[in-house]
Amino acid sequence: MSGTCADARSEAGPAMKYPVTPDGRYFAVRGRLWRMADPSLPPERREVLTRELMAARRAVGTALRSEDEEALKVARAAVDKAKRALGERGPVWWTDGAPDMNRKKVKDTPYAAWYAGLNL
Repeated sequence: MSGTCADARSEAGPAMKYPVTPDGRYFAVRGRLWRMADPSLPPERREVLTRELMAARRAVGTALRSEDEEALKVARAAVDKAKRALGERGPVWWTDGAPDMNRKKVKDTPYAAWYAGLNL
């Protein structure tokens, strides 16, 4: 089996590629699965939510650097809200009843053989 690659752009540099599970539900980073955004989101909505997520992540960094606990709480809530809206957290976006494997080690999931075959 093969998967595609997900773009993960950072503010610091070019896109990095991560393998995406054959069913398109997760991408793998350092042996851990991370849920992909809901592919049924309209591109414009996804773009808006992604911008909100990036702004919230920047706010987390700012709050951490300034040691502002209240700002950190607000920023982390904004990250969670954006990730839920994108479908990366909360109820799963697929409908076949498969369990959520978000944040699980790939080796402990049904994707273990797929991941081992990637020869990373």
